[in-house]
Amino acid sequence: MRRWNGWGDEATQVELPAHGGAFLAERVGAGQRLADASLEQVLARVPQSRLATRHPLVSIDAEMRVRHARGQSLPDWLAMRSGDFGVFPDGVALPETAAQIRELLAWAREQDVIVIPYGGGTSVAGHINPVESAKPVLTLSLERMTQLLDLDEQSQIATFGPGASGPQVEAQLRARGYTLGHFPQSWELSTLGGWVASRSSGQQSLRYGRIEQLFAGGKVETLAGTLEIPTFPASAAGPDLRELILGSEGRFGVISEVRVRVTRLAEQEKFFAVFLPSWQQALAGIRALAQARVPLSMLRLSNAIETETQLALAGHPEQIAWLEKYLALRGARAGKCMLTFGVTGNRAQNALSVKQAKRILRAEGGVFTGTLLGKKWAENRFRFPYLRHGLWEAGYAVDTLETATDWSNVDNLLNKVEASLRQGLTDEGEQVHVFTHLSHVYGEGSSIYTTYVFRPGSSYEQTLARWSTLKHAACQAIAGNRGTISHQHGVGRDHAPYLVAEKGELGMAALKAMAQHFDPEQRLAPGVLLED
Repeated sequence: MRRWNGWGDEATQVELPAHGGAFLAERVGAGQRLADASLEQVLARVPQSRLATRHPLVSIDAEMRVRHARGQSLPDWLAMRSGDFGVFPDGVALPETAAQIRELLAWAREQDVIVIPYGGGTSVAGHINPVESAKPVLTLSLERMTQLLDLDEQSQIATFGPGASGPQVEAQLRARGYTLGHFPQSWELSTLGGWVASRSSGQQSLRYGRIEQLFAGGKVETLAGTLEIPTFPASAAGPDLRELILGSEGRFGVISEVRVRVTRLAEQEKFFAVFLPSWQQALAGIRALAQARVPLSMLRLSNAIETETQLALAGHPEQIAWLEKYLALRGARAGKCMLTFGVTGNRAQNALSVKQAKRILRAEGGVFTGTLLGKKWAENRFRFPYLRHGLWEAGYAVDTLETATDWSNVDNLLNKVEASLRQGLTDEGEQVHVFTHLSHVYGEGSSIYTTYVFRPGSSYEQTLARWSTLKHAACQAIAGNRGTISHQHGVGRDHAPYLVAEKGELGMAALKAMAQHFDPEQRLAPGVLLED
């Protein structure tokens, strides 16, 4: 069963290895565990619904409202763990068709109700949290709209309900011999409609593309009517209407149908791990791979601190010690960086891709370790969100943030983001453990994905204040140094104050005019994407 106060299935546990606990204690200090609230305590705090009338598709059940009140950001985690949720939705709607979405939107207008579109509840930027409002708040969950509605095998276009999660998308396509190939880290719970609404990026975007390359068209239910976007392989007929929906985060309407470009299942897929002696050599290697357009499906480069941390938290210290000795003999010692890459396709294509990758990376001193570590990465790539539980039990808080920039600025921006976090709590005498990887690369630049671990304060309030200090410092570093405020997590409410640095005043005015066109009463997801 899905956790009500954290990530994923209750049956899945990822514990911090003893060696990993000692590693963090040395770098951050002894863990400090805060007490968790129980579900019963939270349910007792849920107020009576303010919905004046009842709709047959709307539930006002207290536990349903609890389970749809928060996402998966660290502030959401602290709210759920402390039991101090703040605001709960007044009801949760569970439509099963586009017609029912339209019916609910008309009802919300009649009843003067705020509507929050909800996919898988995996937002880490405050997309789905109700805020204080004089009006009742309805969470409109698409979790029942999960079916593959059509598969045009000639055009390789699949039509889905927007609430289909990653496993549901892949299971239905694989039964027909196809894949979407979109694998964000939140894949287990996040949804197809949510990927479109937040401009998601999957771990194998080098082969399959980001969601903007996969999104072919669909339907959106707006308060002004239904917007239907037809599928074309390409069009020069004015601005692309898909771009109105990609990244719109529920401000313009509710996605009711998604058409995506799918691919036949590959004959073979392999993942490899390579260690490079230094960050500069590793950076040169990954940039060369991207700019040479070697047909890989995935590239991920960990900096030296992330490499050290991954090996420390992996468990099996004796095996890691042998690996360290082998790498040292081959010239990859302190400061080494691990690069993981994947090949997906037919055997002949893959063999050639691996040969090209080896040639480029060996020129930078790369030490290949085969597919064992690559297999481990593939097996565990969706388990990282569960590590927050293990760290919390050991007395540590962990969060991530991400951006993207051009290659000429990657080093500068990465260093400034890391420094802003590492120094963020010095006034409190607290250390922050910070590490980064590049996980989505392009010819012109790369994403930058940073993780930071710190000790909770003596209270939930102090812990949230520590997070706010760190988050604001890092976002300022990103916005002030040519980085996008989000490469893959979206804007939500948390990043909205920094969006103007990227879009400019004229661009922000255009987005606000679009929201006004589709939703003049600002009824849909107010405060998300655009500060109201």
